[in-house]
Amino acid sequence: MSFNFLLDAFWAIVYGYQLKNVANENDAEDITIQTFAKAFNKIHTFNEEYQFSTWLIAISKNIHQDILRKSKSSPVIKSSKADDEAYKVIDDAPSPEDTIITEQNLAKLLKDIKQLKPKYQEVINLRFFQELSYKEISEQLDEPMNNVKVKLLRAKKLLAEIIEKNKS
Repeated sequence: MSFNFLLDAFWAIVYGYQLKNVANENDAEDITIQTFAKAFNKIHTFNEEYQFSTWLIAISKNIHQDILRKSKSSPVIKSSKADDEAYKVIDDAPSPEDTIITEQNLAKLLKDIKQLKPKYQEVINLRFFQELSYKEISEQLDEPMNNVKVKLLRAKKLLAEIIEKNKS
């Protein structure tokens, strides 16, 4: 089966499931794309005794639970006063050192992005730097939304390979 066929056939099922869970279109789209990316990386583990849609939903559910788990582990400390039950959130403002590191990492990332083909640079820029939705990107590029999703998925995979290669 081709990637586009599977996206077309099962996108609505997974996206609909996640939209009910997260009640946010962008989050539902992001989780759905992560689901398909993970499914295609693990396609060899699929058991044909089960329905493909059930397998995708299970992957999607696990991704969503991982996201929830990570968000619940945010640092919180109890107040030092015994009679005060209020919680204080640890100050997470970046230190000057953190700011410099972030700027250096961003510069490296931009350098890595420039190694991608222009069509991949464009979708990365529109999605992550201009923070456009898939629909907005689709309209701006005058391409079907599924093409945008596939192109973005491919761009992220290629970028990850470039980053990994540059580490060594």
